[in-house]
Amino acid sequence: MDRLDNTVRPYAWGSPTAIPHLLGVQPTGEPQAEMWMGAHPGAPSRTERGTLVEVVDTDPERELGAGAVAKFGPRLPFLLKILAAGAPLSLQVHPDLEQAQEGFADEELRGVPLDAPHRNYKDANHKPELICALTEFDGLCGFRDPLRTADLLDGLGVDSLKPYVDLLRAHPEEAALREVLTAVLTADPEEMAHTVAEATAACTRLGGDHAPYAGLAHHYPGDRGVIAAMLLNHVRLQPGEALFLGAGIPHAYLSGMGVEIMANSDNVLRCGLTPKHVDVPELLRVVRFEAGDAGVLRPEASPDGEEVYETPIDEFRLSRYVLPEGGTAHDLTLDTPQILLCTAGSVRAGELELAPGQSVFVPADEKAEVSGAGTVFRATVIV
Repeated sequence: MDRLDNTVRPYAWGSPTAIPHLLGVQPTGEPQAEMWMGAHPGAPSRTERGTLVEVVDTDPERELGAGAVAKFGPRLPFLLKILAAGAPLSLQVHPDLEQAQEGFADEELRGVPLDAPHRNYKDANHKPELICALTEFDGLCGFRDPLRTADLLDGLGVDSLKPYVDLLRAHPEEAALREVLTAVLTADPEEMAHTVAEATAACTRLGGDHAPYAGLAHHYPGDRGVIAAMLLNHVRLQPGEALFLGAGIPHAYLSGMGVEIMANSDNVLRCGLTPKHVDVPELLRVVRFEAGDAGVLRPEASPDGEEVYETPIDEFRLSRYVLPEGGTAHDLTLDTPQILLCTAGSVRAGELELAPGQSVFVPADEKAEVSGAGTVFRATVIV
């Protein structure tokens, strides 16, 4: 197995202290948003054999296993991250596989440069993802029931929100959500900024269920995404709890640190809380206008101590082992590729000692045994 040397991405919303604290290093004063573990070309992990992209490219079947190559092609299908949000991320959705393929092909045909700020599709893959909390973690996930949202908005006493309240109460669910989100995203910018300011003052005054949206407005004053965010469920995860974000589900992470895993893609369509490009027509094509609970996941324990976060996705499978002091070793050998990440304590993976924040890549069929006292996350695929 290969010890991984991973890149930390300094996005502006990152916490300056959370990842350094996990790694046991001094903060730099700069935001430390995400640490990437995998073979994404944007920031591949490094090993003594070269980058993980180079390692996989040299012999895909040896590194990934014949089953994974047959199903997903000669590339590592997932990207594992540690994510540390010190400020809210943009409100966003991800396309399904067919939408990503169509969108990527269209932008390629039109000659839109891959690095163009108005480009929507960086690749032809979908990007389902799972976030598992390491600390208390706040987020927005999926549309709230329209009638509950109508009550939330009505309680603000903002006249310019009354038409949205009426739509949410009068229409069938899908139509109501579509019409209100469309109206918010296409409203006159000056009028919307005034509405956001009034709504922010009311949220700050009322607190309670309104408090998360006042916090958003503090980071993004006047942003129409503050009103769009009020259509979504607010959820607070406790350590060990998780959220699965499938295609078309609007979401945003607000604060906290977690382990995130996703299909190996960078396709994001934004709908607010960002200075970046917002393509309203394409966004509305991708969003699923379905209300429901946020769907908090808790791991399902197996007899061997593995705790699995079940999702409907084959490109990744995330689980964890909480290893007690003096416990027995666990054989984790699989015929698929794995990344093992220590998040607490001290874990031994094969001949390598792992401290919090350290990780290894385990090729398919490579002997993988873990022991020690701590927590280790296991990322692999389903074939």
